[in-house]
Amino acid sequence: MKKRILLLFGGPSSEHEVSLQSAKSVYSNLNRDKYEILPVGIDKNGQWFFANTQDFIIDNVDYLKTKLNTDKMKLVTLERKDDQFFLQNIAGDEVAQVDLVLPVLHGPFGEDGQLQAELENIGVPYVFSDSKSSSLAMDKIRSKDLVKKNNITVAPEIILRKGDNFDPKDIIEKLSLPIVIKPNELGSSVGVTIAKNEKDLAQGIAAGFVYGNTVLLEKFIAGRELTVAVIGNDTPQALPVIEIIPKTSDWFDYQAKYSTGGSAEVCPAEIPDEVRSRVQRDAIKAFEIIGCRDLARVDFIWSKDDDELYFLEINTIPGMTDASLTPKAAKAANMSFKEFLDKIIEIAENRRG
Repeated sequence: MKKRILLLFGGPSSEHEVSLQSAKSVYSNLNRDKYEILPVGIDKNGQWFFANTQDFIIDNVDYLKTKLNTDKMKLVTLERKDDQFFLQNIAGDEVAQVDLVLPVLHGPFGEDGQLQAELENIGVPYVFSDSKSSSLAMDKIRSKDLVKKNNITVAPEIILRKGDNFDPKDIIEKLSLPIVIKPNELGSSVGVTIAKNEKDLAQGIAAGFVYGNTVLLEKFIAGRELTVAVIGNDTPQALPVIEIIPKTSDWFDYQAKYSTGGSAEVCPAEIPDEVRSRVQRDAIKAFEIIGCRDLARVDFIWSKDDDELYFLEINTIPGMTDASLTPKAAKAANMSFKEFLDKIIEIAENRRG
């Protein structure tokens, strides 16, 4: 009997559209011989919609205008009956049985532990990290502090909370320019800016607070950006290292990540073997320190000034679009996208056993 996979995507975050594109790619590559696929999109108001058609998103030419095709979807909830799980429509009728949830949501709600906590409350098995680890990984400040305590190098930082008084001159004196400004709990470089002068700094801080109550300011580390996907549980393994070379921007921002031709990804990265070993070792270490499961991707900067590897962040549900990094790393490890999805589902199933 085929395993019934609930492919869950969308959500209320600013990364909603990226999630839809991830779902489209995953849906296209899941093994139809092994799985019955149940696409469920969460709209920006938090409502769940089930598609019994493959036309579950409207794919606009403008990437950011991609949206859920709710006209062809049924409003549903996920319910438990004894030890089985079902999608139910608003009348309470069973629509489909579920064996495993494969979430491909990014950003707040999808990746910060909220969704995971909801799934845990129901008791349904799902792929990727649990609610505690997801929350920790999404919180850049907490995750940086934890890896730093475990001897992984991080960039010097200043933390600002909404309402704090600050002097841009003092910040520049402590961190020097340029300064990277990040909302604390977002991914895909949403809301991230790089300040090259005092005016940029003030504007970047204000922009960061649009996305939350805490902003992280980091010393800019000049160097080469490397990313490592880690897969597994008891003995997690690092996939081939990727170097990211932005082409449409000065750094790996949202446009460089998701627009066609926005960046070049060199995989395997053309780096010395010693650096490759170090970054893979630190990626596995960070994965274990944060308590990740099944799959995560860890980002670093290899500094051109001091040869150090600086931890940037860890992504517990890496992007799965056609332009995303983790499927490219899997390909470099001789796994097709289909085989890669089989692998992470198998890993999640074995963890449950």
